[in-house]
Amino acid sequence: MSKLTDYKILIAEDEESLAMLIDYNLIKNGYKTKIVKDGDFVLSECDTFSPDLILLDWMLPNISGIELCRRLRTQKKYNNISIIMITALGEESDKIRGLETGADDYITKPFSFPELIARIDAVLRRSKFSKGQNIIEVGDISINRDEYRVLRDGISISLGPTEFKLLNCLVEHPNMVFSREKLLDNVWGVDNINVEIRTVDVHIGRLRKALRIKGKKDPIRTIRSAGYSIDQSS
Repeated sequence: MSKLTDYKILIAEDEESLAMLIDYNLIKNGYKTKIVKDGDFVLSECDTFSPDLILLDWMLPNISGIELCRRLRTQKKYNNISIIMITALGEESDKIRGLETGADDYITKPFSFPELIARIDAVLRRSKFSKGQNIIEVGDISINRDEYRVLRDGISISLGPTEFKLLNCLVEHPNMVFSREKLLDNVWGVDNINVEIRTVDVHIGRLRKALRIKGKKDPIRTIRSAGYSIDQSS
């Protein structure tokens, strides 16, 4: 299995001095990098560079980072790309909006480079899956871990890396109730102290939306004051 530092990171940042500093620090830590300064070219660079993760500035020229995040998450070929939003906006509502649009994490300017590297490592770690049982089936939901494929009632479901790992966690123990804290530990990692509990609810909401099929009930149960579980009879 590849080391995290074998991964490629696209730096979508129009502030040249910051982009160069990010680039320098990522290369120093062993990552392969590419810089893009204009929102118009982010998707084309995704096609040619094939990044594993994008550091996506909210305020890119021509196409904003939040709009690019939305486009990336609505096109199946980009589903395997993790996204960390970078912005000067620090309000909780902005963070939630970024997460709801499809970002896997969010970092506010100014930030330290050790923090940035730690966040990148955490997001990449949770996007990696150990080989083992290739396919898990619960009710009408089927997950192929090796092919990163999810089906519900035979219909292909597009999920981002965090939603995929969240679903994987739930289906491994159907009907078990996971507290938000437990999901945070299992999906984001016990060492990721900067992730807020509210983040779990945002990603559960995105997972629910993706799994929604006409005529089928919601497979995720919310147990008040306890947490979430996947319904084996779904």
